[in-house]
Amino acid sequence: MRAACSLGLLLACACNSLWVDRMKRQPKYLPYAPSAFYPDGAAMRAPPEGTFAQEDPVGPAEETRGWRLPPDGGFVGEFVARIPIPVNAALIASGRHRFSITCAACHGPLGDGVSVVAAKMSLRPPPSLLSERVRHLPDGRVFEVISEGYGLMPPYGEVIPVHDRWAVVAYVRALELSQRAPLALVPEPTRRRFLSGGGG
Repeated sequence: MRAACSLGLLLACACNSLWVDRMKRQPKYLPYAPSAFYPDGAAMRAPPEGTFAQEDPVGPAEETRGWRLPPDGGFVGEFVARIPIPVNAALIASGRHRFSITCAACHGPLGDGVSVVAAKMSLRPPPSLLSERVRHLPDGRVFEVISEGYGLMPPYGEVIPVHDRWAVVAYVRALELSQRAPLALVPEPTRRRFLSGGGG
């Protein structure tokens, strides 16, 4: 009986060892490795025509990437100058909400780069989004920076949906306008409060 148990245990260990070994030694091709199986000699295969990666955004490049492709079908496009979706109060309010969650910690609630986090980033603090440089960027470039990241800023394309990224761009533009708006654009009741010394 003891011999049978020992033999069974030995066989179980041997089978388990073979199974683990097969798991560790799975045959595979590394990227760009040659292959004798395919006629072109390459192991990497092109995706089937008409397919796209699951994570690729679906829709016009103007809306999903912030730039437009050239009419000749080339790959070098240009950033869209203006937000390609309708801008209204609801979009800006949505952008304010998303900005306060994702962006304000580093760029500050006013977008001026003044925050507790920015104060601790002495090597390269987050820039003011109200600066002349940012103000003159095309809206598509601001969208791309949110999507792809820039410098120490991580990409938020997988965290913030496309529509919400444009909402953030709209809110940043509203913040910029609010810092340079002439008094004539301020609604009459608020203008009267300012002129009477009541503040905002």
